[in-house]
Formats: sequence, structure tokens, C-alpha cells
Amino acid sequence: MVIKKTDEGGGGYTRRGSKLQNADMTTEQPFLSDVQQLRARARASLAQGAVTPAYQADVKQTIEILQSVLATEIVCVLRYTMNAIAATGLSSQGAKEEFEEHAREEQEHMRQAAERINQLGGTPNFNPEGLATRAASQYTETESLVEMIRENLVAERIACEHYRELIRYFGDKDPTTRVMLEGILANEEEHANDMKDLLTAHETR
Repeated sequence: MVIKKTDEGGGGYTRRGSKLQNADMTTEQPFLSDVQQLRARARASLAQGAVTPAYQADVKQTIEILQSVLATEIVCVLRYTMNAIAATGLSSQGAKEEFEEHAREEQEHMRQAAERINQLGGTPNFNPEGLATRAASQYTETESLVEMIRENLVAERIACEHYRELIRYFGDKDPTTRVMLEGILANEEEHANDMKDLLTAHETR
């Protein structure tokens, strides 16, 4: 039994057995690849791993950008770790704990960037030589707790601005890298807010 029901504009539905179809729906979906083509392309160039023909960004440039992200996060790990150890004073304990927590989270960001470089066929650059020139943020050594907090706030603001630019750059060309950076950015914004609160608290003492 076949039941048809359409409106005057032709935008109704046709029921055939248990299937309901829109009368206006086209069977062609040019934005989707043929399954056989997908399978064939997946078998070709296996050495490229996760990088398939649909990847729209420049792989070499993406890896270069991520090397800078990696260096930035390494510098942040080093700076926060040094601050957590070196901060002194009766009122420093809360700040030391904050520095320590941030160091752990920056290390996770570092690992994420390195893993993404590896996925794209690159080799993460952990070489300390040239680290300062590859990183967006700076490694600074200060003695006073307030200066430590201030320099960390500056570094977090640099990272936030840098990652926002990269998120806009990658857009739909590399959604995996973009989403990773969005997650890192959200965490860096929390860090910046933490440092701002600490700075306000310690500057008034």
C-alpha cells in the first residue's frame, strides 16, 4: 500500500511502506564524498596518518605555529615552577600553591601541543636552544612576589591574545587544532584572572 500526501506547493511527503521522504528532497549531496572515493583516499598515502586530502590547512605551517605554542607553554611551565619554589614571605603560601597548580596545567597544554604536532607528522621541538625566540611569552626572573605575579599576568595576557589570533586563523581549515586551542585559551583566561586577583590582593598589603 502506497500513501501520498502533498501540499499545493509540492513540499509534502510521500510514504512508501515504512519510509517517509520529503517530496522536495534531492538525492544528490555534492558536499559529501562518495563512500568508495573515501575508502580509496584513506588507503592512499598511509604515511600521512591523520592528514587526509580533506585537511585544508598548510601542514608545514601548522606544525611551525604549534612549535611556537609548544615553546610558549614550556616557558610558562618553567616560569610558574620557578615562582612556586622561589616565592617567599609570610603571605606567599597561597600564591605558591597557585603557581604550582598553573605549572601543572601549563604542562598539560604543552603535552597537547606536542601530541598535535606528532599527529600532523612533525617532531615536537623540546630543544632548550632557541626556546626563548620560539615562544610568544618571556621567561623572567624577579625577586618580589608582587613582581612574580605581575609578570605572570603579562605572560597570560600575551598567551590569550596569541591564541585568539590562532583560533581565528585556523577556523574551519583545521578544526581539531582550533578546538584544542580554544580549550587552552579558556584555561589561560582563568590563569589571567587568578593572577589579576592575586595582584590586587598583594598590592594592597
